[in-house]
This record gives sequence, structure tokens and C-alpha cells, in this order.
Amino acid sequence: MSDSSLKNKTVNGIGWSAADAILGQGITFLVGLILARRLTPDEYGLIGICLIFTTILNGIVDSGFSNAIIRKQEADNKDYNTMFITNMVVSIALFILLFFAAPWISTIFKRTELTPLIRAMGSILIINALSITQVTNLTKRIDFKTKTKASLVSAITSGAIGIGMVFSGFGVWALVAQQISKQAFYTFSLWIFNRWWPNFSFSISSFRYMWGFGWKLMLSGLLDNIWKQLYQVVVASCYSPASLGHYTRSREYAQLFSINLTSIVQRVSYPALAEIQDDKERMIAAYRKVIKVTMFVTCVCMISMGAVAEPLLYCLIGPQWHEAATYLPLICLSMSLYPLHAINLNMLQIQGRSDIFLYIEMIKKVIGILPLCIGIFVNIYWMLITSLFTGLIAFFLNSYYTGKKLGYTSWMQLKDIAPDYLVAFLMAIAVYFFKFLPLSNWIILPLQVVVGAAVMFIICETTKLSEYIEIKQIILSTIDKSHRK
Repeated sequence: MSDSSLKNKTVNGIGWSAADAILGQGITFLVGLILARRLTPDEYGLIGICLIFTTILNGIVDSGFSNAIIRKQEADNKDYNTMFITNMVVSIALFILLFFAAPWISTIFKRTELTPLIRAMGSILIINALSITQVTNLTKRIDFKTKTKASLVSAITSGAIGIGMVFSGFGVWALVAQQISKQAFYTFSLWIFNRWWPNFSFSISSFRYMWGFGWKLMLSGLLDNIWKQLYQVVVASCYSPASLGHYTRSREYAQLFSINLTSIVQRVSYPALAEIQDDKERMIAAYRKVIKVTMFVTCVCMISMGAVAEPLLYCLIGPQWHEAATYLPLICLSMSLYPLHAINLNMLQIQGRSDIFLYIEMIKKVIGILPLCIGIFVNIYWMLITSLFTGLIAFFLNSYYTGKKLGYTSWMQLKDIAPDYLVAFLMAIAVYFFKFLPLSNWIILPLQVVVGAAVMFIICETTKLSEYIEIKQIILSTIDKSHRK
């Protein structure tokens, strides 16, 4: 594929993937605002406990097969069928395990109401398994338009169900219904729109290939999921479900930009870069551009969100979430590096080095023991501060091997993103002290947004920052094409 056609295909994919995140996630975000005003941090904490287990087990269901198929140059129907059957068998087995483990989990957290909640949420494992092959098929083709349509259907429908139930007095079950219906309608829509149907043929050779590549990724993902959820376990068990509710809400807001933006880029860049994996020069140039553009948007959004955290959460979900507002700046700063972590690990997968991927994850988990211990013996705030330093160490680990293989070292990457952090911190400084004005948060927040945007625009236009210019050109080109149509 030529450079121009690959770029057009990638830009188009990013456009639809961004639409998926902005529209689908945007609707879910707005629904969450309504639910957060009607529900308590304790109720969110109960769902947070349920999600600890469904998130970990969902990582096992995929088994790394989707990445194996996307990377494979000539994936055929037998690969998709083998993946589908494996996903379904594993998901059913894990659902049964979680169903019978629910009373034991309730005993550990000393909340009997967790048993029915966990059993209900466990159904997401099977529903999600039905969607994985469809998503992989679409991702392989860089067809994010279909996924966007499915996301919109699921976000709108599940949002209506959640809001209807919370106003009808169902409490925490409104969150459960929203979570389950969102995955159910997403899966159903994918089957309708994509029209890939399994013939239930299982190939041993296909399974061996996918398992050979995927088991290390599955184990890496499982380690990562367990480690992320351990933070939730520490907060829930050492403090309270209410504290977990504050912690999870602050992480959800931080993820709006860091993880969602990275997910947009990863979903498109992985199959696109996989197509040129044999052309090292092209791949390095594309890889560097992906990092610079992604980190610019992430830094600006994340550091700015941390600077306006208190007025933002007060306006969106109310003063009862004050504790979450104290966590959000630290989480935003920590997660601003997330794209660098993810993109570097993406490159290892493209190069077929799932063994190094697993090795790095194991080292990072040993390092990650420190903030967990701080969380257990000190408090949540200092746990988040410690995570900033362990996150920086993790970056050097993630980037060392890709730098060694491609010649794009950790220090070169830091040099490339330094202007992005400078712009972001100048914006943050310009808006942070507005919160001390004797004005309503409803006035302060818009002022912060306008001033921050103006500062960013002036700096970038004056310095002609390359990643800013790249994004600007893509936006203007997209607008021009839409006008021509």
C-alpha cells in the first residue's frame, strides 16, 4: 500500500474512531453526570467492586487472539471461527466460576448485596465474548464507521434505560442495567451491521498460531488488569466503598482523554503500522508522528483538566464529590504519559515480540508494589503521588526495547514531547488560580476554558509547533472535503 493511500485510510479510520469516542463516550459521559447526581459514592463503589472482577476476567476471554489476527497478513474465515468458538467457551466457563464465587467475594468486602450484583454483572463476560470477533474483523479492515454506529445505538439505548431506572428508584441497579444493556446493544448492533456469521468450524492450526502469539499478550494483559484492579481492592478494603466511588469517578474523568484518545490511535495505528512492518524506515517515521500528535492532544487535555478539577467536578456532579476533585489532578498528571506507554508496547506487538511485552509487564508489576504499600499503610493521596514516579520508570522500561529495535530512544521521545508538556503547563498555570476568585464555579469554569484555549492557541501559532500544525491541517482538510461533498 502506498504512503498516500495508507495515510488516507488511517486518517479516515482515526476520524471514525474519534467520532466513536466523542459521540458514544460523550453520550455515556452525559448519562453518567445524571446518574452521579442521583446516586451516592457508596453505590458507585459497589459497582466498582463488581467491575474489578469482570474487567480482569474479560482480559482472559480474548486470550490475545484479536491482536494475533490483526497482525496476521492473510487472516481467513477459519481464524475468525476458531477465535469465536474459543472466546465463547472461555467466557461461559468464567461466568460460571464468577457466579459461584460471588458469595465468597461478598464476604471478603463485608457487603452481602454484592452477591446478586456480581452475578448480574457477570453476564457481561458472555455478551462481550459475542462481540470480540466482530470488533476484530472490523479493526482488521480499519472499518470504524460500523463500530461508531454500534456505539451510538448502545450508548443512547443504555443511557435511556439507566436514567429511567434511577428516576424510578432502582438505585444501584440502574448502574447495573446501564452496564449490561450497553454491552448487549453494542454486540447486537455489530452483528446486524457487520453481518459476519460463524460457521462453527474449529482449526487446530489456527488455534496454535493465535495461542502461540496471543498467550503472552493475554498473560501480560491479565497482569496489567489485576494490577490496576489491585488499586481498587486496596481502596475498597482499606477504606470504604464510598472512597472507591470517589477514586473510580476521578479515574473515569481522567480516562476520557488519556485512555480513550490512546484507544482511538491504537485501534487505527496497529493495523496500519502492521501493514508496513517490513519497511522499517516508513514505520519509524509513522511511529514518531503518532507519538508527537497523540501526546500533544493528551498533554493539553490532561494537564488542563487537572488544573480545573475542582470547579469542573463541582459543576458536573456536585460538591458531594469533593474527595474525587482532590484525586483528579494527580491522576491526570500520571495518566498523561499513558499514550507513550501504550504506543511503545504497540510497537513490540507489531514486531511480534510478545515475549518482551510479557517480560516488561512482569518487571513493572514488581515496581508497582511500592504505591500499593503506600496506599495500604499511608493514604490514597500519597499512593497517587508515588504512582507518578513509578509511571515514569515504567515509561523508560516500555521505550527501552522499542528504542533499541528501531533507533528511536527514550530520550529522543522525551525530547519530542517536551514542547507538548511546556504548552500544557503554561495553560494550567494561566487558569489554575481562577478558582480562588470569589465567584461561582459556574462562572469560573467557563473563564478557565476560554483563557486556557486562548493561551494554547497563541503559543502554538507563535511557535508553529509541528504536531499542532499537523492536527490543524488534518482538521482543515477534513472540513474542506466535507464542504466539497
